[in-house]
Amino acid sequence: MQDQKEPVKKYDLLNAAVMAVVLAVGTADIVRYIMLGEPVSLVTICVIEILFAALSYTVWKTGASWLFLPAAAGGFVLFFNMTHFETTMFNFGLLVQAIASAVGAIFGTAGQIRKKYPLRRPSWPAVIAGVLTAVLALGAWCGNTLSAKGVENVARRSVWAVPEQYDAQECDQPGTVEELTYQTKAYATDGRDVEKKALVYLPYGYDESQSYNILYLMHGTGDDEEYWLRTHPQNKTMVDQMIARGDIDPLIIVTPTFYVEDDCMDDLDQLTYSFREELRNDLMPEVESRYSTYAETCDEQGFTASRDHRAFAGLSRGAVTTYHSALCGSLDYFSWFGTFSGSRTTADYFEETLQSEAFADYPIHYLYVSGGNFDFALPGQIQDYKALLETEPRLVEGVNTSFDVYPMRYHSIGSWHLALYNYLQKIF
Repeated sequence: MQDQKEPVKKYDLLNAAVMAVVLAVGTADIVRYIMLGEPVSLVTICVIEILFAALSYTVWKTGASWLFLPAAAGGFVLFFNMTHFETTMFNFGLLVQAIASAVGAIFGTAGQIRKKYPLRRPSWPAVIAGVLTAVLALGAWCGNTLSAKGVENVARRSVWAVPEQYDAQECDQPGTVEELTYQTKAYATDGRDVEKKALVYLPYGYDESQSYNILYLMHGTGDDEEYWLRTHPQNKTMVDQMIARGDIDPLIIVTPTFYVEDDCMDDLDQLTYSFREELRNDLMPEVESRYSTYAETCDEQGFTASRDHRAFAGLSRGAVTTYHSALCGSLDYFSWFGTFSGSRTTADYFEETLQSEAFADYPIHYLYVSGGNFDFALPGQIQDYKALLETEPRLVEGVNTSFDVYPMRYHSIGSWHLALYNYLQKIF
């Protein structure tokens, strides 16, 4: 009997140690999210940690070490979705929990099989708490998502999903997408001449005798000017439908790229700043001299006079470009901004640029910020957004700026498609 009890005690200690690590790290994560001050992400981490705690406590009570496997797998998946090694390690606690759970699962299960010690009864309150938390969280997500998809009639803000009426089928009044080539320079490096391409969306019934609002829409790292309108054509379908249904006014959308051949591949952040020169000197004059916008002349005076009819938005590194080259670099040309899943801009830079003599007197009509609750960029976005509001009195939460966090979304097109849907309802 003594020989049977010793290995049981040994592996109970292993399971207890893993449980202690999971609970300690989980508590620390919850505290950090409380300090971050964003309710959707806080609820998310609380649900995750309740599930981890319920699993680890059940292992400790029953000796079923293999139950650590779901916690290990979930921890690894969440960590790699919610972490970017170059920019943020905010969710490193998930990796610690995943590694501890994996160790417990491997060594505990191996010992259990080798020694053949019996399992004990589970702690039913822990099991019920875990199952109930999972069911409620999944039910809330499924129910709200289905409800959002079924919304009809007019467009409205949504943090769950784009209504199916906007992208389930092609619009019978589709806009067109044209390719535009233009000459620019390698502003971040040697200043050589470069030819680049952008896509231009024109609304159904485009009429050169009318003036149109214009949105410049930027992609993220690793993609190109085709990302928004061709790589993911549901975005074009959605815009077509929103215009046809009268939710938004017809507008022109330009999708450029911040890449300049192979320049700055070891430091792409340089391009988020240098795109300002390309935008102002080359892209805007080429686009707005060819298409009918509110700019009466394609020079500084004409672009400044028409800034209320011009917007800029982007995703991921395109959101960083929006801050660096549009909001902080061209506030005299733009008054509507959107940043989806990206920021990386300090309070000092916001203050230095926006409060400068060149930009201090221009109103900011709207800044829309968004990210998914599983997005690795979210913690940095929240911190930078708060810093921006503290340094910029022209932006008032709930008046001309807002921050939406989308449940069950990560750094992907699902989040950015929803962001574009919401953003289009805010501008112009």
